[in-house]
Formats: sequence, structure tokens, C-alpha cells
Amino acid sequence: MLALRLAGPYLLNPMPFPNFGFGNRPSWEDELPEVSGAALEEAQPKPVTEGFRNKVAIVTGGATGLGRSISMEFARLGCHVGFCYVNMPGRDVSEQAVLTETAVSAMGVSVVAARCDVRDRQQVDRVVADVRQRLGGLHFLINNAGIANDGALWRLSDDAWRDVMETNVTGAFNCIRAMAPTLRRQRFGKIVNVSAHQAKRPGFGVSNYAASKAALLGLTRAAAVELGPASVNVNAVAPGFVRTERMMMLPREIIERAQKSAVLGRVAEPEDVAHVVSFLCSEAARHITGQTLIVDGGLLLDH
Repeated sequence: MLALRLAGPYLLNPMPFPNFGFGNRPSWEDELPEVSGAALEEAQPKPVTEGFRNKVAIVTGGATGLGRSISMEFARLGCHVGFCYVNMPGRDVSEQAVLTETAVSAMGVSVVAARCDVRDRQQVDRVVADVRQRLGGLHFLINNAGIANDGALWRLSDDAWRDVMETNVTGAFNCIRAMAPTLRRQRFGKIVNVSAHQAKRPGFGVSNYAASKAALLGLTRAAAVELGPASVNVNAVAPGFVRTERMMMLPREIIERAQKSAVLGRVAEPEDVAHVVSFLCSEAARHITGQTLIVDGGLLLDH
């Protein structure tokens, strides 16, 4: 009876739900016009179905290394893939891009490969529009493109600092900004930013790289706040050492030290990270946003 007496007034005299100090609705939510009646069906995009099949993913830096593995992972799940790349000093990435394009296409999905410097907003906008038109939509964005230019901070040139920050942070921002209107309009989208363990545990000589990857985590959280009301999830992965072509160019003693530093006693295979990325884009992770999943084999536990 006590429960009934307590519940009664609220049932008979409903009161406005308190906002608990979170403030009013953000003004930018008013950007989307309200429609009703017969125009509603035409104005609203079709609901996006669950799963990966026949959806579209964009993977930046998707021609080689971890990016290639991520592109292959989405193709394996039945997702059409658009990936971009740039040629690097001393590396003809174009040849690798052809191999990745062929491998992705062999899985029975459509693929678009394009050169794109993610630092250039116009190039990013053009590639995003092209992928959307040719593959029929936009659903997933994996900001994987990144560079390193190591050196003691007192010896770093302005270019070394600027190139790393603009590629790793501004590049991701450009891609999110280009895709946001589509993801908001359809009220569906998943974004995963590829950070690194150095964001939390920098070593010597990586001040620019560590700063860029830490800034990427801040961008992840901010984008999650702004895109969350449109049902868009934004998360990050922070890999430790990953067995890619670039890592295998390091001296053997450095690779062995990386293996011993991880609690699991090994470095990650690219697929180990790619599986986590696809998980964050799945419906199983629909209530996860603004988070960073560390995929380092326990490397950070050593501190």
C-alpha cells in the first residue's frame, strides 16, 4: 500500500522530466527541418538495416598494413569498401593499392580505390562524394591514415611536427566532417579512429606522434558527443605494436623488445586489430561510443 500511495500522485499529476542540469537541447539540432504528412516519407531516408552486407565502409590509408587488413575485414563481412592512399617517400603505394583492390574485389564486393591526401579538405570531400555515388551509400568510416616522423623534440623541424599533426588529426577531422551530413541525415553511422598506445605511453623521440594520437582521442570523444543525438557511434582503437611491413623493417632487437614488453609475449597481427574495429561497427557495440579500446597485448600493464 505504501508503494501505491507513493506512486499515485505521479500517475495522476505527471510532472515534466527534470533535465538534471544538462541544459536545453543544443541549438544545432534545429538544423534538421521538421516535416509531416505526405512529405515525411520522401524527406526521411530509408531505415538502415542491421549487419554489414551491402553497406559501405571508407578506410583511409587502406592500401597497406593495418589499413589493408581492415579493408579485407569489411569485405569479408560483405561490405563494399572505398579506401584511399598516398604514395610515401621511398614507397610506391600505388602497386600495393592495386593488390588490395584486387583482393577486396575477389570477395564479391565492390571496391573504390583512390589517391587522397587526407590533409586536403577538397580531396577528402571529392573522394567521399565519389564513394557514395559509386557504391550507393556511406555507413562506416575508419580513420586509419597516419604517419610518423620521429626525433628528439628539441631537434624536430616545423615540417616534422606539422606533417604528423595534420595527417593524423586534421586528416581524421576532415573525413568526419565530410561524412557527418550523410550519417546524421540517415541517423546511422559508425566511426572508428585508429590511435596508438603511444597516446598513453610515449617513448623517446615520438612527441609529435604521441601528441597527435592523444589529440585523436579527444576528437573521438568530442565527435561522439556531437553525433550521438543522430545515432552515430564514434570510438577509437589504440593498438600496440602490430606486425606490418613497416614494423618488420625495424631492427630485430627492437621487435624482440616489443614482444617481451607485452604481457601476452607477442605483437599483434593486423587481423587482431581489424576484428576489434569491425566489432565497434557492429550492432553488438551499438551502445558504445566515445570510448577507446586498447589492443596492445597487455603492453600498458607493464607500467
